[in-house]
Amino acid sequence: MGQRVWGCCLGVSTAVLYGSLALFVSILHNVFLLYYVETFVSVYKIDKVSFWVGETVFLIWNSLNDPLFGWLSDRNFLGSAQSGPYISSPEVILKRLGALSRNGPLFALSFLSFWVPWAPPGLHFLLCLCLYDGFLTLVDLNHNALLAELAVSASDRARLNFHCSLFSALGSLSVFLSYCFWDKEDFFSFRIFCATLSAASIAGFVVVCRLLRRRFRGEARLRQEEGLLLKELSVGPPAPPQQSPLSLGGYLRQLSKHRNFMWFSSMNLLQVFHCHFNSNFFPLFLEHLLSDSISASTGSILLGISYIAPHLNNMYFLSLCQRYGVYLVVRWLFLLKLALSLAMLLAGPDQLYLLCIFIASNRVFTEGTCKLLSLVVSDLVDEDFVVNRRQQPASALLFGMVALVTKPGQTFAPLFGTWLLCVYTGFDIFERSSGPALDPVAVPVLPPPGGAPLRQGCFYLLVFVPITCSVLQLLAWSRFTLHGRRLQGVKAQRQGVQPCSLADIKAI
Repeated sequence: MGQRVWGCCLGVSTAVLYGSLALFVSILHNVFLLYYVETFVSVYKIDKVSFWVGETVFLIWNSLNDPLFGWLSDRNFLGSAQSGPYISSPEVILKRLGALSRNGPLFALSFLSFWVPWAPPGLHFLLCLCLYDGFLTLVDLNHNALLAELAVSASDRARLNFHCSLFSALGSLSVFLSYCFWDKEDFFSFRIFCATLSAASIAGFVVVCRLLRRRFRGEARLRQEEGLLLKELSVGPPAPPQQSPLSLGGYLRQLSKHRNFMWFSSMNLLQVFHCHFNSNFFPLFLEHLLSDSISASTGSILLGISYIAPHLNNMYFLSLCQRYGVYLVVRWLFLLKLALSLAMLLAGPDQLYLLCIFIASNRVFTEGTCKLLSLVVSDLVDEDFVVNRRQQPASALLFGMVALVTKPGQTFAPLFGTWLLCVYTGFDIFERSSGPALDPVAVPVLPPPGGAPLRQGCFYLLVFVPITCSVLQLLAWSRFTLHGRRLQGVKAQRQGVQPCSLADIKAI
């Protein structure tokens, strides 16, 4: 029976297996984003100083670990084709899969460490954030790098991304289930729920990575045998003299001249900030803008839909990308975000049905844009490969360098949001949680003298953040030139230099 199941698994396409890796990340990461701040503030009673210190250290680590891990992964690929021995594509893919099989289970264990207090709240917060983000970075970098290495054409990459969206949508169901177990007063059931999710993620990473490694190991062995045979026969022109590999400093100088990378990173910084701002403050907006008008079950459904709909909607966005290109689709999404925010501002906070639609759609379109941007980074990998004539695309490193610039937005989002809300309304989530009243719905929070009402402050925070982000993003995106004919030329050159011969990808 076991052999029959294993044989069926071996027949699954590479695209499905690649996409399923997103499932084992999303079932954990969505729960983390939704509950980690509330857990430390309301359950562990972390103080404000420890929270800010932890977020500040996390900001530094979160920014530096992506390029650090990317450089450690791709330092052998930094030189040109004459800088060292050629490494075949299957060997690179096996290297990525080996990293995923090791770091995926460790990522799941680091997620589990949040929900059991094993240190003072401040130290617990700091260490858990850094461990979790370190292993998440290793998983994300290698998974995203595979997107640029398994396929070159835009249509094949869109299909790979489609399966990622499908499985990420399935993973978002953990948000629905989490509401059945979440209880600040009795945390045991939620801990059991998180342990079950962690065990499922570990098993998934082990099985899928084993299947993929078995699939590409045969092709890597065939490439090695062909290389040895050609070397024995001395077929082909004499090899040019090898140069020393490119240093990290040299790579950074090359990247500083990559204008499209700079404009994209500027735009993506705002996108990461807005995505995490929505995740961190979504429960707050529901609580203070809609709690008097909708039931708790309706709020939980709205929250769950906001996590699942971006992945489902992304499948439609990907079909648009195949027809019109990623550049135009992303531009349309920025314009749509701006238009919806301006319409909500004009309508005001008393239009409850519009407010429900806007709160959900704002998250859906913002997260949907984030899901498409890995395709743009893959195009930047192609441009870097062609312009600098590398022997292999430095995929993980370029994804890491993008994160170096954009990851600070993840930390700025909760810090900026809590600070702005406190300045405008006088509402402080730390003072609220430290007092005797833990339920803000049961005991209304009154603004201090001269402070604006909390509901009004939440509404302006809800609409002005997307307005500001979309305007700045449209300005940066207008300077990005890797689209149209230029993008077609880059892909044609990469396919000419390094043809894609992975047979299974053709059957995506």
